[in-house]
Formats: sequence, structure tokens, C-alpha cells
Amino acid sequence: MSTTPRIAIAGAGLGGLVCARVLQQHGVPVTVYEGETHPHSRSQGGSLDIDEDTGQAALRAAGLFEQFLALSRPESQEWRLYDRHASLMRHDQAGEGDLSRPEIDRGQLRALLLDSLTPGTVRWGHPVTAVTPLPHGAARLHHHDRASEDFDLVVGADGAWSRVRPALSDAQPSYTGITMVESHFDDVDHRHPGIARLVGRGTMTAKAGRRSLVLQRNSNGHVRAYTTFRGPQDWHAGLDLADAEAVRERLLAQYQGWHESLLDILRENEGGFINRPMFVLPVPHSWQRVPGITLLGDAAHLMPPVGVGANLALLDGAELARAVLDHSTIEEALDAYESVMLPRATDNARTAQQMLATLMPDTESDEAVFPDSLWPSSTRPDARPAPTG
Repeated sequence: MSTTPRIAIAGAGLGGLVCARVLQQHGVPVTVYEGETHPHSRSQGGSLDIDEDTGQAALRAAGLFEQFLALSRPESQEWRLYDRHASLMRHDQAGEGDLSRPEIDRGQLRALLLDSLTPGTVRWGHPVTAVTPLPHGAARLHHHDRASEDFDLVVGADGAWSRVRPALSDAQPSYTGITMVESHFDDVDHRHPGIARLVGRGTMTAKAGRRSLVLQRNSNGHVRAYTTFRGPQDWHAGLDLADAEAVRERLLAQYQGWHESLLDILRENEGGFINRPMFVLPVPHSWQRVPGITLLGDAAHLMPPVGVGANLALLDGAELARAVLDHSTIEEALDAYESVMLPRATDNARTAQQMLATLMPDTESDEAVFPDSLWPSSTRPDARPAPTG
């Protein structure tokens, strides 16, 4: 570009950070605004499988691929499927040297990206409240303290409940009819050997009809559990979600008749439970161009957590940065970026919704069946029904 653009990114998630990293690599300054007060103010979620064609491609563009490999766990590409009687229905493992979808803790990947940025790039404790377009293609970013700043480009990388998205679209996330209740286990191999046997080195799912139990191994002996079921968003009506024993009792009632080893997932967790209703954006989700403003990741295409979202966010971020670097104006860059990102997001969101309907059917059948069409490779799962954090 003839002049250095003023660029702001709302949200210090994976997509926003990789976008900032690629821009800085090529000498373009950028500021990331984040509502969290510091990098460790909350848990960053579970393990992610980083796909070679999307997430890994973004990390290569950011010059961080080798560091990612050093942190990743290729052995965690293992996946097990059980029925509600704890009978093993399917067991997939990656072949020797298979790096197609190695796992990494979301927190580790975020830390890798943060450490790669120029100190001071992320302004912690600075949530973005809104963005408004200005004449001549600029955009005004509004802060929580009523302050504002003007930029040539504002990128909404601020997730499902984006404060940037209303500048482009009236779309709001809607409840899918499915809720996940998260819990966890620490030092699982020593303190919870039964859980360790179920999950193996990677992920396990036990399912029957409208319900499933998922275990996902993270690093350092940590395992996350996701109790997933179809039901109303207010399934917990009359229940204090902070009362772990009351939540446990309610969930055990829902899974009555399941094998005792599986019910231990609900009985033995450490700490409490986190309610996570599942939301999605409409498909397709697009917008008329507003100069100087765009979206990436969940802000643009929130979809079911079937192993796609984080990968697309990373790819969005890298491709948006590359478009800015390769074009003479911001508008040309947004044309190039959105013309690829929006159709790709629509295709992936439709596939994700089809997968969700298959993985969590609206039926009480006891069959634990995953059609082979969901498994492009006979040696490894390309789309596991495990939450991606």
C-alpha cells in the first residue's frame, strides 16, 4: 500500500492473533483490543486438532509451524467410540508419522501466538463495544470507557457475540437445541485410571440417541469431559449451576441405565460443571460490504464444534493479513479476502450442521453409529464429535 494502514483487531483469540502476527512479520503495525484483563484471566478451553490444510497452513504463513509441532501431540489423533453399555464400537488411530491433525491445547497455541507478537500489541482490559463506519472508508472503534479511535481497517475477531458484527449484519446466534456441560479431571492416569482407560491417548465418545459423553485428553494428564444432550436451553431450570452435587444428580438422572464406567464421568470429576449451550449463526451468513470493517472466525461463521471452527479462524486470519499485504487498498484487500472466506465458511457450516444432525440425532435410538461418509480416511477421524474448546 502507498501508506501504512491503521489496523485494529477486536479480540485476542486465535484468528485475530495469527492475523496480527502475519502483518507484523511484514512490517505492518496493528493493535489488538481484548476485554480480558490478562492472558491467564480465564481457561482457554480444551484440545484442538489442527488440520494440515487450514490451521497448519496458517501457522506456516505465520512462521510458527515448527514451534507448533514441538508442542503438539500427534498421538492424540486417536479416537474411540462406545455405546451406552461401554462396548467399544470403533477405534481409530493415526499411522506412524501422521501429522495431518495433531492435537494441541488451545491455551498453548494462544500462548505461542501471543509470544510471537511485538510487546504491547495486545491491549488487555480494552473491550470493544461497537464499530461505526466513517466517510471515505475509515471506521471508528468505540471502547468501554466511551473513548474512540479511528482506523482504516477494523477486524471483528471477537467471537460468537461479536460487538463488531452489528456494523455489517443483523444476524444473531441461535440455540441449536444441544447443550454441553463441561467438567474435568486432573492427573488422570494416577487419580482416575478408569477414565484414563476410556479416553486412551486422544478422544472418546459414548453415545445413544439424543445423548453422548465425551472425554478429551489434554496435555499434562488433564482430561476434559463434555456431557452433551438435546434439550431446552433452560434444562437447568430450578437448579443452581454452582451447586455441583445438584447438577451431578440432574445429569445422572438423564443418563440412567448407562454403564457404570461411563457414569463415573459424571461422578468423579474434580470441581464443578460449566453449562455451555451450543449456538450457531445462520447459514449462509454474509453481508453487504461496509468499507473498512470485516470479520473472521466465529464472529463471521459460528458453527457447531466439530473440529472446524478454530482451524477456519486461523486460516481466515492468515489470509486476511496476506490480502492486506498484497493489495494497494483496504477495499481491494477485503474484496479478495471476503470473496474466498464467505463461500468457504458457508460450505463448512453446512457440512458441520449435517454432521451435528448425524452425531446428535433427535431420536432415542440406542445405536452408536457414525456413517462412513463422516470418515474420509479409514485410519483416522477427520471430523470427531469432540468439542474444540
